Amino acid sequence: MKRWLAPAGIALALAGCTVAPPRPAVPAAQAEAAQQAREAAVRAQADWHLEGRIAVANGRDGGSGRIEWTQQGSRYRIAVSAPVTRQSWRLTGDAAAARIEGLPGGPRESEDPAALLHETTGWPVPVEALAWWVRGARAPGEPAVIEFGPDGLPARIAQDGWTIAYVWPDGAAAPEFPARIEARRDPVRVRLAIDAARLGSAADTASAP
Repeated sequence: MKRWLAPAGIALALAGCTVAPPRPAVPAAQAEAAQQAREAAVRAQADWHLEGRIAVANGRDGGSGRIEWTQQGSRYRIAVSAPVTRQSWRLTGDAAAARIEGLPGGPRESEDPAALLHETTGWPVPVEALAWWVRGARAPGEPAVIEFGPDGLPARIAQDGWTIAYVWPDGAAAPEFPARIEARRDPVRVRLAIDAARLGSAADTASAP
């Protein structure tokens, strides 16, 4: 009799564990319409703030740290700190100019934030495009191909030689920010994990040079 108790118990346990059927995939036309609405909202609400962790790899070079990014229209303030090395820098700017502070050699300025960041830190990060990608939107000015996941949210964007992969928060119907993104353009890889984010004028004012 005892030999049958365990199988019976397992059967009862399995009977109580039902697997929810997979949700049907969102139709492509519906996903594209939702994406158009997302990108319209991004253009309409250009003020936001996020905090998280960033890691950049460029072949054998790279770095990582905590990141705070405030965007107010075309103005931005990006602060990165590396607790291990106790180093930090701050990139500020707008559509016309960029300035980086906190690195050896003193402040530097340039009209191109991506070039300035690459020259001073070795991080080849497309700052202006990333401000769009981090909200799940295609950056203006360059053709892009977008692939949607079963939930209708962007799973992958290919633009300007970069491929951006997304992980979205669980359970959110229309999240404004992803949980994680990874942008790749060989040999560069940029990973960003977002711990907190918010929209609106509550974001701190970004300082332009």
